Amino acid sequence: MAYKASHQFARIAPRKARLVSDMVRGLPVDDALTALEFSKKRGAWYIKAVLKSAIASAEEADADLANLVVSRTWVDEGPTIKRFQPKDRGRAHPINKRTSHLHVEIAESAEG
Repeated sequence: MAYKASHQFARIAPRKARLVSDMVRGLPVDDALTALEFSKKRGAWYIKAVLKSAIASAEEADADLANLVVSRTWVDEGPTIKRFQPKDRGRAHPINKRTSHLHVEIAESAEG
């Protein structure tokens, strides 16, 4: 059975979050948490929180935590917050503050 968790409207660009998401996909849950704990990427903090939420969902369903594996992770693009930076001579440059929808799915491995 798969256990899912997500974080919607996370204030991180999807491109940056996907780097971390790809890093933990397919790893056992313990290894994924360790990798996220020591990662220098800012997105690791977000993905780790979503992964912990998925683990808590699995615990509530009495799953065997030793056999859990990160089966799927994906990052969808959320709405872009549009701002403008004033520049000289009355000009303005657009600034796009991107958001993400982070999703993590864990499942029990077949080897267990």
